[in-house]
Amino acid sequence: RRIGSAAIDLCLVARGALDGHWETHLQAWDLAAGVLVIREAGGTVTNMTGGPFALYDGDICASNGAIHGELIAELARA
Repeated sequence: RRIGSAAIDLCLVARGALDGHWETHLQAWDLAAGVLVIREAGGTVTNMTGGPFALYDGDICASNGAIHGELIAELARA
């Protein structure tokens, strides 16, 4: 599901309303606040292959942590 704002999508993951979110071609200002909120809530944030997240790469895979491996595996199959 795409709500319309990456920051809102990431906050929904942090609060448990969404299990995960992935997106590509974003700007740092689309990601910075949401990544902080997810990490503070105990979630997981990586790049699309499960590697370390880099703010200026523009690609993100974020989850509640419990399903992160499954989400990365599904993205690899796509």
